[in-house]
Amino acid sequence: MRYLKREHKLERLRVFILGRQLTDGVIFKSLLYIILTSVAVIYLQPVFYMISTSLKTQSDLLDPTVNFFPRVLDWDNYEVAIRGLKYVQALWQTALIAILAALFQTVSCALTGYAFARLYIPFKNFWFAIVLLTFLIPIQTMFIPIYVLYAKLGWLNTPLPFLIPALFGQGLKGALFVMIFRQFFATFPKELEESARMDGSGAFRTFYRIMLPLSRPAMLVVGLFSFVWHWNDTFEPSMYLKDVSLIMMGNQMAQMPTNLQTIAGNALVPFDLIETQMMAAAFLVILPPLLLYAFAQRYYVEGIERTGIVE
Repeated sequence: MRYLKREHKLERLRVFILGRQLTDGVIFKSLLYIILTSVAVIYLQPVFYMISTSLKTQSDLLDPTVNFFPRVLDWDNYEVAIRGLKYVQALWQTALIAILAALFQTVSCALTGYAFARLYIPFKNFWFAIVLLTFLIPIQTMFIPIYVLYAKLGWLNTPLPFLIPALFGQGLKGALFVMIFRQFFATFPKELEESARMDGSGAFRTFYRIMLPLSRPAMLVVGLFSFVWHWNDTFEPSMYLKDVSLIMMGNQMAQMPTNLQTIAGNALVPFDLIETQMMAAAFLVILPPLLLYAFAQRYYVEGIERTGIVE
């Protein structure tokens, strides 16, 4: 009897440590948590450094004994950063352009992806190759003719270079979004369209009434990607927007030292003395996308799983 009890205890201990399967034991789970924690530290350490530095005083910044935890929290850095970024104006204008562009791209790219995936189009593979080509060629190589075209149309210093291409399924990363929707719609069974045709629905009504509601995971992924990429973009706004009345958030970071010097009365301010304000500005720039992701995280992860996208 004692021998059986001892064997039973040993078996329970073995199951606890090794598990009935490889992924059940405490050893595997501990190693998994260690790996995930290490990866999280690698990704979060720059954010912690940014927040910590943005709250330091000048004395704490220059003191090598002060690392992540400042002695005194200096919230004035954020006040200076808000003025240096022209934060209220940049936040409103950038959010408006990014949201509108994301909405336009989501709808137009969904319609384009559905056409490539489900409809008969003459030379469809050729046109899809053209779409892929627009994704593979960097915009920097086509910038001069695009700039000349927008200048002739009178679109410079307006939101139109960001909104009009998005309205027609292009714009920033538009070809990638078309491919995402094409991949998503290609997985749907043909019986959905056949039953819709039997009820008298045309292609557009089938897309609007059946396919579009079922594509909410892909729409969420594309909408978030489009918003974040338009929010963080610096190349196109720096080329198309020269008027100070229309500013984008990403470009304001480059103007931050100049704006701080203007605030200081055009005095030359060394960079090491404005590093705390620069870190505060950087955190203010990334804060809206972080908040958006925090609210949409669950649906975003589900959309990634449904669409099979790896970013």
